[in-house]
Amino acid sequence: MQHANHPDRGAPTLCVGNNPTPIWGMSNAERVRRIVAAQQFDAAVDATIVANLDYAFDPAWLAYLAKRPGTVLTRAGVPVLGYVAGEAARERIMAAMRAGTPIGDATGLVMIAAEAEGGIFNEQLRKREKPFADRLEPATVRHIEEESYRGAYKGVTDLLTKYLWPRWALALTRLAARWGISPNQITALGTILCIVATIAFWHGWFWTGLATGLFFMVLDTVDGKLARCTITSSALGNAWDHGIDLVHPPIWWWAWAAGCAVYGSPLADDLFWAVMAAMLVGYVAQRLIEGAFIVRFGMHIHVWQRFDSDFRLVTARRNPNMVILFAGLLIGRPDWGIVAVAIWTILSLVVHLVRLGQAMLARRRGPLTSWLA
Repeated sequence: MQHANHPDRGAPTLCVGNNPTPIWGMSNAERVRRIVAAQQFDAAVDATIVANLDYAFDPAWLAYLAKRPGTVLTRAGVPVLGYVAGEAARERIMAAMRAGTPIGDATGLVMIAAEAEGGIFNEQLRKREKPFADRLEPATVRHIEEESYRGAYKGVTDLLTKYLWPRWALALTRLAARWGISPNQITALGTILCIVATIAFWHGWFWTGLATGLFFMVLDTVDGKLARCTITSSALGNAWDHGIDLVHPPIWWWAWAAGCAVYGSPLADDLFWAVMAAMLVGYVAQRLIEGAFIVRFGMHIHVWQRFDSDFRLVTARRNPNMVILFAGLLIGRPDWGIVAVAIWTILSLVVHLVRLGQAMLARRRGPLTSWLA
């Protein structure tokens, strides 16, 4: 059975089949509609997206096909997704989708096998990925959701987000999708926890603040993954989430340093202000360097060379800094922890400055390319 799908934005879309198996709390037809609407690309003349509802595919495939009219994605020869012009080509693809067989006459079409080796570089998520395209049925839902979740994960990030959060965040993302909780609701809860953690740090309740901050940091991963997996990203959600991420770290460090006095390990006045200056200047300067690198070279500084991606695991951002503070608290010296964070912030800033200078010199010899591309 063929269903016409009319997205709010994007190219005309035809969905073939009627798959009752839900994924991320929605029907596959609804998921396709959201993916197409989110892409917002201008369709080629007479071009149509044809999607096989027997399969679920990574949104990255549609973005890839959008630049290549006349291309069909297949799985075991069966067409999964096509972006083609002309009634004849559409009919050939839809017939093969309904029959579950390869296209008999692929004249004029470029065929891409989803299972073939290789990959696509995703600049937004800073990784080279091999997008999934798998048959959607009850037995495969869990696997497909895990593939979808991994596809939404940044490849270049800090050590906690990369190695500790994934399983926790996946379980919470699944629950949120099943219960109909929106990404913005997750962000709202995270904002409250962020504020509670700040108050706890200020009063020297460091273990309470760390526990609350830990939950906030996990939710900070969940809201973005939920938005990507359920295709519900919004301008408000992105601005809210990134705004909180950008503003709160220096406030946390200030609150922690102030809380050391209440805890019984105060910093001397001169040391307090030196620490605050180092952390604020270092934090802002690193952010500016990252932005300048994107503007000048068209890529994140963390994906230029392998060293940069490895250094991103531990660079002086919130999560690695929290590990340092945790270590200081373990030995009963939260003041040593905040001083160590200040020192690490300055050292990270030096690394960023050196890498920016090296990139500017390398640019004189030719365009820069990411080691992941």
